Amino acid sequence: MAMAFATFNLSPSLRFVSNNKGFFDSQLSNSFLSSHLFLGTSFSVPTLSFSTILQTSCRPHINASPCSSTSFRCFAQKSPVDGLGSNGASESLVVLVIGGGGREHALCYALQRSPSCDAVFCAPGNAGISSSGNATCIPELDISDSSAVISFCRKWGVGLVVVGPEAPLVSGLANDLVKVGIPTFGPSAEAAALEGSKNFMKSICDKYGIPTAKYQTFSDASAAKQYIKEQGAPIVIKADGLAAGKGVIVAMTLEEAYEAVDSMLVEGIFGSAGCRVIVEEFLEGEEASFFALVDGENAIPLESAQDHKRVGDGDTGPNTGGMGAYSPAPVLTEELQSLVMESIILPTVKGMSAEGCKFVGVLYAGLMIEKKSGLPKLIEYNVRFGDPECQVLMIRLESDLAKVLLAACRGELKGVDCDSEPRRS
Repeated sequence: MAMAFATFNLSPSLRFVSNNKGFFDSQLSNSFLSSHLFLGTSFSVPTLSFSTILQTSCRPHINASPCSSTSFRCFAQKSPVDGLGSNGASESLVVLVIGGGGREHALCYALQRSPSCDAVFCAPGNAGISSSGNATCIPELDISDSSAVISFCRKWGVGLVVVGPEAPLVSGLANDLVKVGIPTFGPSAEAAALEGSKNFMKSICDKYGIPTAKYQTFSDASAAKQYIKEQGAPIVIKADGLAAGKGVIVAMTLEEAYEAVDSMLVEGIFGSAGCRVIVEEFLEGEEASFFALVDGENAIPLESAQDHKRVGDGDTGPNTGGMGAYSPAPVLTEELQSLVMESIILPTVKGMSAEGCKFVGVLYAGLMIEKKSGLPKLIEYNVRFGDPECQVLMIRLESDLAKVLLAACRGELKGVDCDSEPRRS
């Protein structure tokens, strides 16, 4: 019998029913279900409010203090068998993951399976990560305090820091860690502007010939409304800065567009993130997510994914950070993926290097495959793994994640492959 798997966006603690496994109690990370679901071969739903076909390993719950040295040895560290490298010698790379969501749980899961990784910490982490045994959570570590993070890394011999969320990157955490010699997978604050400012991202597209939607940037509501009137609806209004995945409004009428402009520029619902807006042409087509690991000069692709952002059934309601995802994205054929690398990812990497802010980390390209042309256009860049997309990518990953990410930090991705299982997730 074929298996398919699913991950749901559910509350942090609940009793779940599995078709084959009966009842069990499970502590869940945000959107990361650490248990098998046995479904049919052709599992599908007409409108998705969860990520389909995701498998994770059932892991025992270990009751140990997540902050004690005993916990470090018995809870976060691998067994001697799991900790062996391919040459039979024990590896000793200690990794710190920054963040506390489903994305970080997925990263901890993949890192804990990496032959070159001996132990994984996660700050602040969450209850699901703690109970899974994938990492030792450090809730008391203030990730907004670079000096505290540096002290922790030095105390525990951390050889790689993986930054999950965008906010610490935009605020310069990677800058501070790299400055003191701690390998950090994640871009500098300057390079993180690809996500931190949509206007900056658009200017890079303009300068380096990267295909994207036509746009104009405004800080004056009246001028924005005049442009919208000239362009007509539907049209897209975007807050320039970080808005937790909620700063994009697809206005189907002029009235909706005017309201969106007022909410950002006049009412200030997104604070400083919305003090400037991008008014963008509406592209008709299918969205997909494309990820590439970047070392400053080179980039290697990961598998594609597709997330579903609308809060309501039938793809209705406002956008969220993501209600669910699956991988691969059927719309992204091998030919299209090659085109994305050639026309979007690599020009961005070379452009950022030319601008004097080399990008090191993961480039997450939000794409629209246009209905009229069948070609990809860049909608937005994120400078970290997506959530929930990271969950469906990490479960398929076959390569040693810690080794690959460390190679990116060292500028050594050329010739490196990042392999994934052919199954869907």
